[in-house]
Amino acid sequence: MTRYLISFNDGAMDHIPAAEMPEVGKAAHAVVQEAVNAGVWVFGAGLERQQASIVATDGMVTDGPYPETKEVVGGFVVLDVASREEALAWAAKIAASCRCAQEVRELMPDPEMEEMLRQADRS
Repeated sequence: MTRYLISFNDGAMDHIPAAEMPEVGKAAHAVVQEAVNAGVWVFGAGLERQQASIVATDGMVTDGPYPETKEVVGGFVVLDVASREEALAWAAKIAASCRCAQEVRELMPDPEMEEMLRQADRS
């Protein structure tokens, strides 16, 4: 199985009237439940709007996203699926429920990190 990040930009849902947001939330939660039931759900969350801080290699903290950033992530889901095609199919369900386009990216596996987690689980 491969993990995929499915995300949308901050502001992508701004076109939805406030009165329709409960309906959107219900539809989105139905897709989450479907992914949980299918055993592919890993994690997901919305992100606080523009509440980013940048921490430089020297530890200096700057509030806000990188100055050259035009768009920032507004929310994301991580799924563990068998193929890119399956990730795209889930992204289509998420896009329909959230009423906004989704970006799909494969997460790079890190065998050393996976081994560290296995070791920690045995402790």
